[in-house]
Amino acid sequence: MIGRVNLGSHSLQVYVDGPEGAPWLILSNSLGASAAMWGPQISALSSNFRVLRYDTRGHGKSDVPEGPYSFDQLVGDVIGLMDELGIETAQFMGLSKGGMTGLGLALSHPDRIERVICADARSDAPPAFKTMWDQRISLVQEHGMKGVIDGTMASWFTPEWTDANPQAAKEIRQMVLSNQPAGYIACCRALQNLDYFKDLPKITLPVLYIGGSLDKAASPEIMQAMADATPGARYAEIPGAAHLANINASKAYNDLALDFLVADEPVAVADQA
Repeated sequence: MIGRVNLGSHSLQVYVDGPEGAPWLILSNSLGASAAMWGPQISALSSNFRVLRYDTRGHGKSDVPEGPYSFDQLVGDVIGLMDELGIETAQFMGLSKGGMTGLGLALSHPDRIERVICADARSDAPPAFKTMWDQRISLVQEHGMKGVIDGTMASWFTPEWTDANPQAAKEIRQMVLSNQPAGYIACCRALQNLDYFKDLPKITLPVLYIGGSLDKAASPEIMQAMADATPGARYAEIPGAAHLANINASKAYNDLALDFLVADEPVAVADQA
């Protein structure tokens, strides 16, 4: 199923795969991407789940409401989708900005979310991080999405992956370039106000953190600290993967995700990664 869901002030583009009646799993994309970034996961996940992907507000084919955005709004969009589609509870997997959204859901809506995979993300915004986004915003204001495309690709993938997958890399570049600058900038502002780390000890849901060993945007040290702060959580690291580990090392990523999502004791399973 492909369609749009009206949330009142704006609508979001959604994609649904997998059998009716299966447990729901919601996937949330990173900054600069769209639901298309989850392509390498759909075949594996849709055998076990009814998979809902959506283009984050300001991204892909979703509307671009006036910014700046906040994580309260991004979290609210997920609950709005669930309400409109009649989804009482779901598991959730997000990467980067999508993973941060998952942390917000775990903190504010533990009655609606069963467990969370937070991949290649961070949970706070120290001064250097905030300044970096000011620089990124200036580039987009001056040059559009072309101003950040090369840096984005270098952060997302290893050179080896890009060299070995030229067609996929070309398609991903186009995915980034197709975003509207206003939506990208509005989400950058949400990232500048990210402030979940202090609240991670309050999370009561099973959480698995997944990250690439070569991720410079959300380093292994950052993700390990988040896992240490989250009760019962674990961090699973994928060797040789950069920021978009779900694409850069899709098989390893899929194996970790499925082991956690289908496990009767997901926290224990994460320990084995």
